[in-house]
Amino acid sequence: MTEGPQPAVHSFPPGAPFADWLAAFILERQGHDPLALSDALVLLPTRRAVRALQDAFLRAADGRPTLLPQMRPLGDLDDDDPGLTPIWPALDAALPPAIPALDRKLLLARLVRARDAAEGRALPAGTALRLADALALLLDEAAIEERDLAGLEALVPDALAGHWQEVLAFLDILRSAWPALLEERGQLDPAARRSAALHRLAAIWRATPPQRPVYAAGSTGSIRATADLLACIARLPQGAVILPGLDLESPDADWESVGTAPTHPQFMLHTLLQRLEVTRDAVREWRPAGGTDVHPAAAARAALARTALAPADRTDLWSTAGEPQAAAFAGLQRLQAGTAAEEAGAIALMMREALERPGRTVALVTPDRTLARRVAAALERWDLAVDDSAGVPLAATPPAVFLRLVAATMAADLTPVTLLSVLKHPLARLGRERQEHLRLTRLLERRVLRGGRPSPGLAGLLEAAAPAASADGELAAWLEDLAAAVRTGTALQRGPGRGLITPALLLDAHLALAEALAAEDGAALREALAPEPQPAGAQAPASRIWAGEAGNALAALLAQLRAGLTVLDAIAPGDWPDLLDAVLQGEVIRPAYGRHPRLFIWGPLEARLQSADLMILGGLNEGSWPAAAQEDPWMSRPMRTAFGLPEPERRIGQAAHDFLQAFASAEVVLSRAEKVDGTPTVPSRWLLRLSALLDRVPAWTAAAAGPVPHWLQALDAPRAVTPARPPRPCPPVAARPRKLSATRVETWIRDPYATYARYVLGLKPLDPLDLDPSAADRGMVIHDAMERFVKETMDAWPPDPAALLERIGRESFGSLLVVPHVAAFWWPRFRRLAAWFLDFEAERRAAGIGPALVEAEGRMLIDGPAGPFELTARADRIDAGPAGTDVLDYKTGRPPSAKQVASGLSPQLPLEGAILAAGGFPGLPAAPPVAYTYVRLSGGREAGARIEVGQGEAPALAEAAVQGLRRRIAAYDRPETPYLSRPRPQWRREPGDYDHLARAAEWQAEEDGE
Repeated sequence: MTEGPQPAVHSFPPGAPFADWLAAFILERQGHDPLALSDALVLLPTRRAVRALQDAFLRAADGRPTLLPQMRPLGDLDDDDPGLTPIWPALDAALPPAIPALDRKLLLARLVRARDAAEGRALPAGTALRLADALALLLDEAAIEERDLAGLEALVPDALAGHWQEVLAFLDILRSAWPALLEERGQLDPAARRSAALHRLAAIWRATPPQRPVYAAGSTGSIRATADLLACIARLPQGAVILPGLDLESPDADWESVGTAPTHPQFMLHTLLQRLEVTRDAVREWRPAGGTDVHPAAAARAALARTALAPADRTDLWSTAGEPQAAAFAGLQRLQAGTAAEEAGAIALMMREALERPGRTVALVTPDRTLARRVAAALERWDLAVDDSAGVPLAATPPAVFLRLVAATMAADLTPVTLLSVLKHPLARLGRERQEHLRLTRLLERRVLRGGRPSPGLAGLLEAAAPAASADGELAAWLEDLAAAVRTGTALQRGPGRGLITPALLLDAHLALAEALAAEDGAALREALAPEPQPAGAQAPASRIWAGEAGNALAALLAQLRAGLTVLDAIAPGDWPDLLDAVLQGEVIRPAYGRHPRLFIWGPLEARLQSADLMILGGLNEGSWPAAAQEDPWMSRPMRTAFGLPEPERRIGQAAHDFLQAFASAEVVLSRAEKVDGTPTVPSRWLLRLSALLDRVPAWTAAAAGPVPHWLQALDAPRAVTPARPPRPCPPVAARPRKLSATRVETWIRDPYATYARYVLGLKPLDPLDLDPSAADRGMVIHDAMERFVKETMDAWPPDPAALLERIGRESFGSLLVVPHVAAFWWPRFRRLAAWFLDFEAERRAAGIGPALVEAEGRMLIDGPAGPFELTARADRIDAGPAGTDVLDYKTGRPPSAKQVASGLSPQLPLEGAILAAGGFPGLPAAPPVAYTYVRLSGGREAGARIEVGQGEAPALAEAAVQGLRRRIAAYDRPETPYLSRPRPQWRREPGDYDHLARAAEWQAEEDGE
């Protein structure tokens, strides 16, 4: 034991409102002299803890102005805010500056890429940055544990696996190249600098103890240098260390077991006391004077958790533990939601309900960032903005999303989906009013981008848009501005022959393009497209991208990135989006204002030193809280132990300590979801421990029977559900179609509502964006090839018909042949069906049957009660032979059956025959056909097939089809006849384009009793 004054180490019991008790502790020792209070120095784990203590002093003074102690953050292992604020400037100036985090990432990435290039590989810049993050984490761990990376070589003897030899060779970056680089720059790693500063401060205070009160509170000493400083403070004349929730009540045997259980809540404090060279008996538990004590429920829950979370080798004592105190279940609720979304909704509902009581505060404590964001979003339904200690990922903010979309769009050569995602982003204006910009964007989408993809790049987009632009001057002007903006970012486009470009130039091009797209008016657009020299003292108009907290944070990050990118070698333009994502990864912003004063979302570390009237512990699933122990990508567990790095389970022990601190609250909710993203979850080990201990305790079971799930269910449940009925539109007869093609008549029969939607409402389905060649495209090119071949050979059969048909086929397929699946599957099928078709054609011509009309337009008028009705048709082919005419139709899919044709359900060919019989096809005399033939052209195992329907009954089928059409015309010429949706579902072979408009799925489910 170190000689010297008796160390002053105190502890507040679990369940104590730490910040308020700490303020009371300091006030008790300093008295009420404001000058004496301002002379004190308080060291806390995080900046948020500093703010919490400031608020606690304000509450203690009843809001009266008062001089506060000096407060400084130390930083802790799990703190995402490293707390590098100097304890005082003189100490800070004595050390080299810390290297900025982004500069460190970029420099490490450069070393990684250089090593990869030396081995003949080209590592993408984004991947190098992520590897740099992993290397930086190892640097920080080594600095925290004060281990020299030069000792890594001794961990990998020659006999060990070759993989580890390779890892060691890679880690030479940290052992030699990195220290040399830091020395050259005159900088230190942040964690190493912090440790050096804390050790230096401890040495100064040991040599010359400060003549002022010094308090260190809330730290678990996870950093060795912090533990060294705490040991010094505990022995200062006016020093004191206050520990969070040290267990002073468990038996000595249990306490000894804690030292060998890294996952135990007290493991870190046990280790800290050893480093402080202080026994547990020497720690004094402090409670405020005046009868203020821990809430009975909180104290009882702390005792319950102490028993439930006992070391594994002491759980045999559960059987003698006795009944838990009844107070442990007062104010305790258990929430087990079905899904993560339900859990978030229920938590938001509890937080909203808590606000009904004046002054009541409520905090969600969770390490699950997805759950935190879901709860924050759910609270927005009541216009509540919650204070989230972890902030918002910068990459998910509107300006960062806009920049990421711009980069992805250029890297993808302006594909329709990526281009529209940028143009429809709220920041996009292109120098126009937002509504006008959106109108033109939607016009481009409908007329150009729907359907097949244009050719890559700006040239392909402008070529595809030329017809639409020539018909609309405003669209043409807008496209010119878009083209000019895209040209400012040309460096970002990948493509054949594009060389490597320096990242700084890529960033400049990226920002120029983004600012042009976001320009609010013409002047801003001209400035972005062609920056002109500004008069002295003048400032260019600020882009909306950089407005607000998110914009400011993004601008600051990119300014730092611009200065640091010079260290990276040139990269391929296509790597830029991934590099930008890697830079944004891990960056967060914390709104400074506009948050609700009584609602909070805290991480477990923040909750350690804060309290709320209601504490909701959310995401209590294994892998979330506690997080799964992460394996080191560089070293195995034995190697970490040999090197002196802590085992991964230590973080579980820290998480357990934070859980116990939050669990020991006056009112607490334990919440989890049974499934997350559709995957079943396992309850947190702490919940399993509690359930195993309390399985037969009625109060524990009753805690899960709260009303919140029922409230959540009722929140969005309608009072009554009235399913949609099948639509029965009865438009005026004058609005009903008086002209249909033979193919549309079949739709009219199968689904009248589709006819109503298309011809009465004028609605046409939009093609999908970026549509890959579909079965319809395949049918069109095959039809085109057959049509051209037959037309060219109508007068004479060619000497080499196979060569002619293959040439025509290649011309018909055209640019589609560059699509991989078209070339791999469609073209071989075409060649097979072409061979079959030539045999089919040669056989017919040898029999004297030849094409009379190809792709012929025909029409006939049918009298109806409301006037003439025009029936049109476009026959693929009409052949003439010794027996008469034959109406043919090419089918690349499955043709209708003879039964469907005979029943009138598929009347296309009989109606074409009726038009032929009426002389409706110019160039052919009026005469009924003798046959209807489907020519199936599949190219599969059966390359083709001739399917004749209505053989010997062709005239009768034509007449029956016309009579059926007359009856349908007469029926729909009555205003009371509705256009029904799917009157006979069995007639529909596939979903229709208008089923969603008719809400068919809803009323069909009702009719089926589902």
